[in-house]
Amino acid sequence: MVEEGDLLWTPSADRREKSHLTAFARWLKRERGLSFDTYEALWQWSVRDLDSFWGAIWEYFQLRSSAPFTQVLGRREMPGAEWFPGARLNYAEHALSHERPDTVSLIYARENAPLAHLSWTELGARVRILGTQLRNLGVRPGDRVVAVLPNSPEAVIAVLATTSIGAVWSCCGPDFGPVGVLERFAQLKPKVIFHVDGYQYGGKIFDRKPEMRHILAQLDSVEHVIAVPYLRPGERAVLAPRTKFWPVLFEYLPVSAAEFRFEQVPFDHPLWILFSSGTTGLPKAIVHGHGGILLEHVKHLHFNYDIHAREALFFFTTTGWMVWNFVVSSLCADVVPVLYDGNPAFPRADALWKVIEESKTTLFGSSPAFIAHQQKSAVVPKETFDLSYLQSVTLAGSPVTAECMQWVYDNVKRDLWVVSGSGGTDCCTGFVGGTSTLPVFAGEIQARALGCAAYAFDDEGRAIVDQVGELVITEPMPSMPLRFWDDPGNRRYLESYFDRYPGVWRHGDFIRFNKRGGAFVLGRSDATLNRYGVRIGTAEIYRSLAVMEEIEDAIIVNLDLPGGGFFMPLFVKLHGDRVLDESTRARIRARLRSDYSPRHVPDKIYQIDAIPITLTGKKLEVPVRRVLMGVPAEKAANRAALANPWALDYFIAYAKNQTDYRA
Repeated sequence: MVEEGDLLWTPSADRREKSHLTAFARWLKRERGLSFDTYEALWQWSVRDLDSFWGAIWEYFQLRSSAPFTQVLGRREMPGAEWFPGARLNYAEHALSHERPDTVSLIYARENAPLAHLSWTELGARVRILGTQLRNLGVRPGDRVVAVLPNSPEAVIAVLATTSIGAVWSCCGPDFGPVGVLERFAQLKPKVIFHVDGYQYGGKIFDRKPEMRHILAQLDSVEHVIAVPYLRPGERAVLAPRTKFWPVLFEYLPVSAAEFRFEQVPFDHPLWILFSSGTTGLPKAIVHGHGGILLEHVKHLHFNYDIHAREALFFFTTTGWMVWNFVVSSLCADVVPVLYDGNPAFPRADALWKVIEESKTTLFGSSPAFIAHQQKSAVVPKETFDLSYLQSVTLAGSPVTAECMQWVYDNVKRDLWVVSGSGGTDCCTGFVGGTSTLPVFAGEIQARALGCAAYAFDDEGRAIVDQVGELVITEPMPSMPLRFWDDPGNRRYLESYFDRYPGVWRHGDFIRFNKRGGAFVLGRSDATLNRYGVRIGTAEIYRSLAVMEEIEDAIIVNLDLPGGGFFMPLFVKLHGDRVLDESTRARIRARLRSDYSPRHVPDKIYQIDAIPITLTGKKLEVPVRRVLMGVPAEKAANRAALANPWALDYFIAYAKNQTDYRA
């Protein structure tokens, strides 16, 4: 059985030779006279000499700017670092800079629909037409354009058209409830909204016209509505005044590349607004800039994904997750994004592997939860599909176990770069992730990303190794949020990241770095289990439970009680119609005690029907803990941000009726 830290894969000499990191190192030696013997040495330089590193990234990737920058980094402090003052550029212009005739720009698929391709000729033409139409509708730089769209070519065209004219983009998936959409978009006061009529998931049709009609009635700032007939392309349902239909917009005469003007904006001009999961309180509207996202995403695509021009990148995602924005950015690196809209296990559990085969995907990204589902469904992709083009699998969204990584090697492909990473919506990138020139160790994130000064801090703000600490970033990064939207005095922004260690970004995760630079993310720091003074990341518990065939999922919290006591209950969802009995409880306790320590053993174990999760699939550890500590449910959790709001009811009832931890 695989153990954490076991060596799983070593890159071949050919792979190291062809990697972007190797090419960049040679460029640095030739152009800058800099030489680094190890990745660690390169990383150290990248976070100590920010001006030289980020200036080199700009030049190496030949980023376009209609006006020169006066320096790389003006004001260096966090928050408020000033990057590339004087530069004027446009994110969408870089994406379309790779346009060429008769070449595929992106690949897309839907449930029960064959794989299809969109040419660069069509993508470029549609972006320019839509950008021109938005200008004709009165959209100006800084105006907000929002969308309720699935992971489809229409969404990619809309975000590029919006940002091409300097307007600010924000998007929700069509599965978001009306309250969740309104809590996000009402903050932005958008001028234009795109929407679909519904979506399909798991073979079922979800007509969303009633919900959209309600949303549109509440957004009084909207001047123009653009309806995208998605379920029924021939239907023209008007849900609000001033509605225009997507197909009609493209009856406009084509706009040539020479005619179209990309709005040239400052480096820190708002590009898009992403939202926190919003599990408590109103979702935070996180503003990112044109230059910061462009610089960071191009760097990350090349150095952490090692994806090359014209290769296909397929992340299973929705438009409401920051990974979707990253997929769009692959166009800036001349990479071909693969879009999929639907249930990843429909009509069969191996549906996505068929997409990987047909699209000739080079890099596939998904979550540990997807791999767990594949494992429990007895899917063995290598026996059914031609995966000869597949070179890498990236796992993100939650901590990755050693067993999860081993499953990929055993069932997908032996010579495969299987990587894990961690970052977040806040900076729209990864802080730690893959490095194709280094070996892969089971359960371990390979290294810190270049340009990211990530450390584990103890309570006194000291960097620690081989101990669990707070994940912090000690130096500014270009893709850090410009601000939160409508946040006077940066109050919420400062409280979110800089309240614990002044001048240092605290991300809110617990992390452990080992001596070779590998990382282990152990769950949210404010959901951490603290027993007998020892901090335990919830991911450690879930890692042990993931290999127990009876358990489908689980959630654990620790309650601090008066007098220094505590109570740590574990709630498990079992497969099928299994019932939690004393034998299963005993196996759970023995497993946790054996894998880690007696401190990891819960005080009580309960069976529940569902784990409450956010719309992006994250467990509600903190809100559940708050409910159990007696916080009113309406203050503990935002139901509009939940994928299954009813799952919280069990914990509300439990908190009212239990006698296990309250006198």
